[in-house]
Amino acid sequence: MTAITVVQAKPKFTITVTSDRLQTITGFGAASCFGAMEPYGKDTTPAKLLYGDESAIGLNIMRMEISPNFVGDVKIPEWGNWDTPYDWNGSLPSAKIVKERGGIVFGTPWSPPGDFKTNGTAQGGNSDDQGKQEGRLRKDCYEKFFPWLNSFLQWMHDNGVDVDAVSVQNEPDWWVSYSGCLYTPEEQLDLVKNYAHMLDREKFNGVRLISGEPLGFDPQYSDALMNDEVARNQIDIVAGHIYGHPPFGDTPPHSSYNIPANMQNAAKLAKKYGKEIWMTEHSVSDNIKGRLPNWQEQLEFAEEVNECIQAGCTGYIYWYMRAHWSFVGTGETEYGADNKKNKLLPRAYVMSHFSKHLTGSTLLKSSATVDLKTNADIEASAFIKGDSLIVMAINTIDSDRDFIVKLPYNVKSGEMLLSWGNASDELCQKYPIDIAESTKRVVVDLPSKSLVTYIFTLDNSSSGVKELTRQDYDGPKTYYDMQGRRLDKPQGLCIERRADGTARKVIIKD
Repeated sequence: MTAITVVQAKPKFTITVTSDRLQTITGFGAASCFGAMEPYGKDTTPAKLLYGDESAIGLNIMRMEISPNFVGDVKIPEWGNWDTPYDWNGSLPSAKIVKERGGIVFGTPWSPPGDFKTNGTAQGGNSDDQGKQEGRLRKDCYEKFFPWLNSFLQWMHDNGVDVDAVSVQNEPDWWVSYSGCLYTPEEQLDLVKNYAHMLDREKFNGVRLISGEPLGFDPQYSDALMNDEVARNQIDIVAGHIYGHPPFGDTPPHSSYNIPANMQNAAKLAKKYGKEIWMTEHSVSDNIKGRLPNWQEQLEFAEEVNECIQAGCTGYIYWYMRAHWSFVGTGETEYGADNKKNKLLPRAYVMSHFSKHLTGSTLLKSSATVDLKTNADIEASAFIKGDSLIVMAINTIDSDRDFIVKLPYNVKSGEMLLSWGNASDELCQKYPIDIAESTKRVVVDLPSKSLVTYIFTLDNSSSGVKELTRQDYDGPKTYYDMQGRRLDKPQGLCIERRADGTARKVIIKD
């Protein structure tokens, strides 16, 4: 009798994508700041490896510190013993490369000049003397703050970089012994409401203003700004960090913690008033010792980026460009032979799924968004960009799936970009997706422990997707090119974003 082999059907996972459009993604980036970027200001290799269409990774946003020192004054902070000059020169070479490649550069103050502050120094405060020598902006110096930012913008312009945006403050809610400045939500409101008009937007090409960036995206800071009409009109981007606060929080019964969904909550008012939401600093698995992140930790990083987008994020900016837990290797042998100086690390290729393909896309509402709140082992999101409908899936479990993709429009072809491990031959593989005929339902493979981007080509002859002209909509609108860069004079194919947070592909004709 011939033995019969029984083949188990793979478990199924389904995403149902709708035509409802949510936020448009401005882009992804990292920081060029003092620290792991040493030698600071001299080595531009990370920027060259990471930024622009010609790079393998495709980042388009760079964060830099607006150091507290005026150029030409003391270059070493008085409380430190740092050997590297600490002024606006440090990020300039990398910023030039990013701008040359069509990217966005924004600056964040860790502290205003010490002369402006209650403790007379750029230092945030002495942790052993907390509450006695708080480093706050003096009330009589509020009127100096935005002229100081103007001087930074002027210096950068004179040296070849037009900065796109400036922030009010890095982590205004966090007491630090390094460069820092404390603000309450009320103090930040006072500063922005009564003095932000002094930021010279007309002179500096419509430079945008970013809110203070609280440590855990505390919505009290942005809500205070959004609830005041004068302050709200001064803010273009609501920003924050997610240290200790995942985008959707961490609450029972899925956890023993009770951490609120700060980022998601902050995004509610920001989206209501048509503001962008940027996550401007976080690091994942940065505390590991003696090794580079393993593949599971890389997938957790991918989940974080995806969850930020689902929580309302339009821009995601990681911490350092170069670190053993980041995108470019440091050369420190203690983390293993793969941590080669200025070599692209696996995390960079994970980021490339987002930065290469989602910049300029618009998030589509889908059934998978609710799964994120239950800490699902499989996450999926869908986006539309030009003639492509993009579906991204993250499978953190050791089991393959048949991935059923239900789409709102017909597609006629596709390709699958697969990352399933840290080894060089596992980082980014490309396979065609066979689609016999135009369809709204596709079944594809979702391998175990993988990050996959499925890019489907719309069949415009039957999908109902149409290009629109300017007169189709009333109300305030902003325009971006297909790479997510804001356009003052839109023309041709671009993304139109309306005040209600929706966005569409449009053609602007003369």
